Amino acid sequence: MNASGRQTGDAKQIRTLIEQWAEAVRRKDMDGILRHHAADFIMFDVPPPLQSRGIDAYRDTWPLFFGASPQPPVFEIADLKITAGADVAFAIALMRCVLVTQTESSDLDFRLTICFEKIAGQWTFVHEHHSVPAVD
Repeated sequence: MNASGRQTGDAKQIRTLIEQWAEAVRRKDMDGILRHHAADFIMFDVPPPLQSRGIDAYRDTWPLFFGASPQPPVFEIADLKITAGADVAFAIALMRCVLVTQTESSDLDFRLTICFEKIAGQWTFVHEHHSVPAVD
């Protein structure tokens, strides 16, 4: 397969991993969320802690998110772009997140960057970065 064909196939694999991850978030499925993440995964987040190092620290961030909404969250990916090399890739997207309680909902639009490394022949999440626009 030529480099262009490999990149297309790799980008499709990464898109599938991201879509599976987002669906796991909507289901509040912790095993699904963590399934393709590296043990030394690092996340930079908007709320404290601003960084989580390691899969256990990343896992510990999710109960706060899930606890904010008894209903499944809206977790939509928009404008996903993927760039894949032979062993390293990144994806950027705009995200829409809505948490719904019994009486209200809160919306958060944010930017998402995910970095991947091909480990033992499999694309693996190694870094996730969330950011929101600064407000004056």
